[in-house]
Formats: sequence, C-alpha cells, structure tokens
Amino acid sequence: MLILVLGKGKTGSLVAEVARERSHSVRALDIYENEHACALTAPNLAGVDVVVDFTAPEAAVENMRAVLSLGGRIVVGTTGWYAHLPEMRSKAQKRGALLYGTNFSIGVQKLFRLTAELARLDGYRFSIDETHHTSKLDAPSGTALTLKEIIQSVRPGAEVPIQSNRVGDAKGEHIVRAKSDMDEIEIRHDAFSRRGFALGAVRGAEWLAGKSGAWDFREIFDQL
Repeated sequence: MLILVLGKGKTGSLVAEVARERSHSVRALDIYENEHACALTAPNLAGVDVVVDFTAPEAAVENMRAVLSLGGRIVVGTTGWYAHLPEMRSKAQKRGALLYGTNFSIGVQKLFRLTAELARLDGYRFSIDETHHTSKLDAPSGTALTLKEIIQSVRPGAEVPIQSNRVGDAKGEHIVRAKSDMDEIEIRHDAFSRRGFALGAVRGAEWLAGKSGAWDFREIFDQL
C-alpha cells in the first residue's frame, strides 16, 4: 500500500524506513513542504492508503482536519494535541479513519496493562518518572499522562505525581512506582531506539487500511 509520512524527523524517518522494509510504497513530507497542511489536498492524497503523522502538536491538528475532511485515514503518533481529541474523533466517526496513541511501542502497551494490574494493590502510593530527549516539546510525556490516567481509573482521586526529565537524546524511559510502608514495586520500560515506535505505527497503518472510525492504539494493538 502507499503510505504518506508527515514529518522527516528521527521517528518519521524511521517510519518511512520500516514501511519500505515491509514492502510498502512511501512518500514523505517535512513540515516546510506541508506548512499548515497545504500539501494535503485531494489530488495529493489520491492513491494514498494511510497517512502517518509524526510532526508537532499544532501541525498534527491541522493535518488531521485536512485528511479526515477528505475521507482519508491517518495514524497519529504525535502527542500534546489531546485537547482536540473529541473534535477529531467526531470527524473520524463521520468520515475517514483515525488511529492515535501516546505510544506505539508494543512494549509500552504491555506496560500500560501491567500498570493497571499494579494499581489494584491496596495500601500503596503511586508515582511516575519519565525521561526523554531535550527536544521533546511536551512534558509530562503523553505516555506518562496515560499511565497516570490508568492508575486513577482504578483508584479515583489518587495523587500520582510525575517527574519529567529531559536529557540528551534519551529515546524514552518510563518508571511506575508503587510504594507502601513495607516495600516498593517498580515497573520500567526503557526504549533503546525509536524503531519500536516506528514499527508499531506502520503496523497500525496496516491495520487501519480500509477501515472507518476512530481508535486508540491501546484498544487494538493485540490485533496486530
């Protein structure tokens, strides 16, 4: 199938590489070639099966609006735009398709599920520590916020402090801690490269092809 990758940064470039390795045709646009979604026109999207976005929060919102208005399908790995999520889900339910997620790593999806199990423990205080590269725009990370949401869905009203660190070219580390007066439990995911995120996004695009609607990657990753 033909995948259009928006964003030629480190992760976007890996998405294009992984997609080609999986025998897909790929086109890619950087933020200057697609400023304010100017390149997302009907002629340019003709023949494109799925768009994959790894850009920036404001750009991602513009890109989703453009793609969904034309009935296209888009996978969004960009984070920091979730204030617009109800709008985007509504657009996708009417036309096109949207797959979004705070993290497309399969390992992180397992971390989410383990965190939900950990949160069922009584008598523990929970906290999250996340570390990313210095150029990451949002803090806390979308993944850390999802982890907090998972804990609070099990334990409504629980305080879950998040410590955000921005260091060098760190690919992404998340630690969930549960501490009581007697002991401490720690669950950790450390990404060694961005390839896991890219592979998850491409597999998500393969899953989304031909579908209509809106999904969180957490809902569908075990269907891949």
